Amino acid sequence: MHVRNVRPGPRVVTAALCATLALVGYLKVYDQPPGPEAAPGARASAAKNTGADAPPLPARTPEAQVPSVLPGVGPVTRTRIPDGTSQVFVVTGRTQDTNVATATLYERDAAGRWSRTAGPWSAHNALRGWTDDHWAGDLRSPTGVFRLGDAGGRLPDPGSQLPYDEDEEFVSPGVGFLGEPLEGSFDYVVAIDYNRVPGTTPLNKERPLGLEKGGGVWVHVDHGGPTQACISLTTDAMRELLLALDPAKEPVIVMGPADKVGR
Repeated sequence: MHVRNVRPGPRVVTAALCATLALVGYLKVYDQPPGPEAAPGARASAAKNTGADAPPLPARTPEAQVPSVLPGVGPVTRTRIPDGTSQVFVVTGRTQDTNVATATLYERDAAGRWSRTAGPWSAHNALRGWTDDHWAGDLRSPTGVFRLGDAGGRLPDPGSQLPYDEDEEFVSPGVGFLGEPLEGSFDYVVAIDYNRVPGTTPLNKERPLGLEKGGGVWVHVDHGGPTQACISLTTDAMRELLLALDPAKEPVIVMGPADKVGR
């Protein structure tokens, strides 16, 4: 039998070329991993435009499922927050020497995401600002991470979940650094566990680190000026904070100048 070599005609060549290009296009779109800039919507659109039955794309973890970082709190400070804490009251000033601050309450959910639950509120701190080494009378607020576990005040308990000591001894006579009256400053207080015995009334004057290291550092009602060492909020903000703090969430306060807290 004689076999004749037949050269493919133009139509056959064209069809073969189109098939090859289609295969290359398929490999380009689906067999190569998408670059970091390729969003899921863009990949879905590309699959639709090819008209091909695209294989399933690898699932991407939604951004909402990625645990967020506690806003404004840096990695060094975060290491000082107890693992069991899911409620953090962040109070920061603009610089080391400022006596006005911003206060915000955050909570962490079961997925590890932090969200703002109260605030931000305007606040005051000590007259001369902040310090890493607080001493009695230095007129600076101590920086750091401290437990919040006990509350009280001259006024009746507004519904606090923390142990609350109503006592007429929560009084502050006289005037502040700007000549403003201090009356009512201790209507509501939350004790900051700096140089105090946890689990006792804020009025307890026992100082484990010694009297020279100061004490009686509270979150209390703002009197319109800087404090001796405390953090102060408006009456409404104090009431809201008292209602929000939950001992089951092991609340702490993170306090200091913003650049220090952010480290």
